[in-house]
Amino acid sequence: MSYFMYDVMGGVVDAPDGDTMRRVLAGLAEADDEHPDVSLTHESGWCLSAFAGGLLIWENTKDDAVVPGEMRGVGREETVRLFGLLATGDIATLTALPWSG
Repeated sequence: MSYFMYDVMGGVVDAPDGDTMRRVLAGLAEADDEHPDVSLTHESGWCLSAFAGGLLIWENTKDDAVVPGEMRGVGREETVRLFGLLATGDIATLTALPWSG
């Protein structure tokens, strides 16, 4: 399965492991209005974006009919865990989470 991350400046990181995901998330300390998030995208089109304040956005970039969901106050390690689920293609587990939208 193919997946990649965008770092806070928009650089692409192909198939990051857990340590690399943590490093990319740590880059949120440099976030600003123009570059507010990092994200992991799976080949299926599902994408999880993380913001400095613990906001996560769950969306499908290939299907405009899917309403994005959000979750607030998510910690760094939980975000890494969720990124890991997306990296392995476990869409069902992620979709079942309590997203508001």
